[in-house]
Amino acid sequence: MKNQEFIYMQPFTLQGSIAALSTPFNEDGSIDFKSFDALLDFHMANGTAGVVVCGTSGESPTLSEAEDAEMFEHAVSYINHRMVVIGGSGSNSTQSCIKYTENAKKAGVDAVLTVGPYYNKPTSKGMYEHFAKVASSVDIPIILYNVPGRTGSAIKPDVAIRLANDFSNIVGIKEASGNINAVAELIAKRPEGFKVYSGDDNLSMLCNLLGGDGCISVAANVFPKEFAQMMKLSIEGNAVEARKIFYKYRHIMDLLFIESNPIPLKAALAAMGIVKEFYRLPLCPMEEANKRLLLDEMKKLNLI
Repeated sequence: MKNQEFIYMQPFTLQGSIAALSTPFNEDGSIDFKSFDALLDFHMANGTAGVVVCGTSGESPTLSEAEDAEMFEHAVSYINHRMVVIGGSGSNSTQSCIKYTENAKKAGVDAVLTVGPYYNKPTSKGMYEHFAKVASSVDIPIILYNVPGRTGSAIKPDVAIRLANDFSNIVGIKEASGNINAVAELIAKRPEGFKVYSGDDNLSMLCNLLGGDGCISVAANVFPKEFAQMMKLSIEGNAVEARKIFYKYRHIMDLLFIESNPIPLKAALAAMGIVKEFYRLPLCPMEEANKRLLLDEMKKLNLI
């Protein structure tokens, strides 16, 4: 029996390549919407199924609540139903998370991606209560986001499955623990329709072959067409063809994390001429030696 009144009659069907977008800035630190539109066009032309706006890859800790809302509204209007739009609405304050999720709903996004509370390290009971409160407060599809390497605590598989069973608007999870056993447990125990997305690019093909639904990806920003094809093939169970793409791009997937995400991602997109290489502190430009490694690999792959 679901615990709340929001019963979704339409299943959440999103599968495939879902890009966690960079937020382009101008030199003065303002949001560069012209470059943002170019990034959205790039994804719409290359098979990306959905985008996450104002997630970790979008330097969300440095964005204000008003900027989040403006980004959501702009993406929804510009995309105009041509891709799924997911708003990043996580916080380590439950009341703030509810507010950000309400803002995302008002902007018209299709779903929200909500990270496990960071820094204050809730217990599993607290983790459940946090997401239960958000899910019972805002009637929008919610994708949980487990990334303990950044948050300091985990949404354990049993907690995610309990939430999925108890709340019809908790529709999926981005599993970025790097633990393939956690992926397998989520897939094995999930209720019908609950989506399991990899949050680790280099495990995304394996996740799909286990029965997963795609990847909320950093690398998909850099080679979106090929990443979308790898997702399609692996979801269909075509390991042989999916492997060919994986091994071609395996090294650049690693290099995109040679420094903290999204520093290398923005450097790569700038080299491709899509965004400018401006960050908001405390993020800063790449070390030159690391940047050379990244750009050399991009040249080998004819990405620049």
